[in-house]
Amino acid sequence: MTCMAAAGAATPAVADAVPVGVPLEAVKTTLGVDTPRVATAVPVPVVGAPEAPRFHKGDLLPNPVLPAVPITTELGSTLVGAPVPNLLGDPKTDGEGTLEAPATDLLTRTPGAVVGAPLTMPDGANHGIPDLAAPKLGLTAPELIGAPSALLGLR
Repeated sequence: MTCMAAAGAATPAVADAVPVGVPLEAVKTTLGVDTPRVATAVPVPVVGAPEAPRFHKGDLLPNPVLPAVPITTELGSTLVGAPVPNLLGDPKTDGEGTLEAPATDLLTRTPGAVVGAPLTMPDGANHGIPDLAAPKLGLTAPELIGAPSALLGLR
């Protein structure tokens, strides 16, 4: 709940992601076991302007009728570190395993709706009366563009 409250309190103009540390100290105190360190960031989506509808020759309605809306965000940097005791059977070789995912930009686009009119443009051969047309209905595909990566390490 704290993570969600922190994400809601931040405005998109201030930050692309809200850093969050996951508190696991109580587990170490209670159980006496070394716990992993987890630090991440909650992405804050930024909604862009919808694309403008375009009119095409021969169509009565613009395409798309329901425009796609771009949403950008940054997947924040994530670091997970866990103790690795007695790596080679010797306490001197105690180490820490890490998994790190650097910050990545992410772009999404919502689906749009394409609707065709049930009538054609006025037909000169038919005294200016429009003809009936087969109805068209469709959705444009949603998009998700990003390149997340991860690094595995041992210290």
